[in-house]
Amino acid sequence: MKELELKYGCNPNQKPSRIFVTEGELPLTVLNGRPGYINFLDALNSWQLVKELKVATGLPAAASFKHVSPAGAAVGLPLSDTLKKIYWVEDAPLPLTPIACAYARARGADRMSSYGDFIALSDECDEATARLINREVSDGVIAPSYSPAALEVLKAKRKGTYNVIQIDPNYHPEPIERKQVFGITFEQGRNEVNLADPALFENIPTKNKSFPEDKKRDLIIALITLKYTQSNSVCYVKDGQAIGIGAGQQSRIHCTRLAGQKADIWWMRQHPKVMNLPFVEGIRRADRDNTIDLYIGPERGDVLKDGAWQQFFTTRPEPLTEDETCDWLAQNTGVCLGSDAFFPFGDNVERAHKSGVEYIAQAGGSVRDDHVIMTCDKYNIAMAFTGVRLFHH
Repeated sequence: MKELELKYGCNPNQKPSRIFVTEGELPLTVLNGRPGYINFLDALNSWQLVKELKVATGLPAAASFKHVSPAGAAVGLPLSDTLKKIYWVEDAPLPLTPIACAYARARGADRMSSYGDFIALSDECDEATARLINREVSDGVIAPSYSPAALEVLKAKRKGTYNVIQIDPNYHPEPIERKQVFGITFEQGRNEVNLADPALFENIPTKNKSFPEDKKRDLIIALITLKYTQSNSVCYVKDGQAIGIGAGQQSRIHCTRLAGQKADIWWMRQHPKVMNLPFVEGIRRADRDNTIDLYIGPERGDVLKDGAWQQFFTTRPEPLTEDETCDWLAQNTGVCLGSDAFFPFGDNVERAHKSGVEYIAQAGGSVRDDHVIMTCDKYNIAMAFTGVRLFHH
């Protein structure tokens, strides 16, 4: 098959719409559903991300994509009991396989942003992963293969309309890529930079020059995630998964703040008060996730005031105090941060430090590099200048 006709483009008024190749055949097969234009954009970008993560780390990888940027990305490390609980997989119907762990991490890090996502899996989708996917609101999944049991589960999702795409894992596109804007064709070489190259961590201008192997792995995960995130972008990573992604901001400090806020929410969800919120029986997953976000944040009154809390809780929970929040956030340490271009000022490091960042990988090359380095040294942060910019548009 050389082309696939789509219902419409980005919006219903944009017709006709199709995906096609000029030579050979499409490297994918739609096994179920009818994916749309944006679905395919998410699917193909997210597939590249997880394929690259798998090559770089040797671990199964998963991504949760929304509007052509990742909401989450992770490799398949085992989950602690705490993570199982905050990702709502402690009652998983089957034992969690490595690819299921990767999916749970990618989908669970920023549950608000992942609502209605498109999923990418680096390895075969097994039944354990399919059953986790089946419980979430999602538009579709792309993977190199599916077990018969997994395919049966996914084909039944969303009254049989769930989008399931199989991609040829051996497919390699041409080295030149093109796209049109306003009738004008843009052409460039594909971004084939190797982000697992040890040389990326050789230029360390900070006093602290220590990068443990697990931190290098997390920084590589951050950089690969940024490679497929709409720029400007910043990514916080901890223990094999993105915990905060700031995408598409015009100002880099706004990226750092947005991603840091998401990382803080991820950490606050592990606070005992949050993990023990007395939800009413039968609350919808989306309502529960939104309630947690509000309870953690400055708009907690929206779910704690009289007449409101009864919709969500069996008893009114005590709010988190400012001291409790500050004390808990201070316990988040060892976080890694990647940036798709240089930090122009030290304010990015100041903000990153508040979210537990101790390791940074960024391009370097700002006229204020000295100020950025000085700010890192102030907090004993190890920072590498990779010399690689990762803009994605």
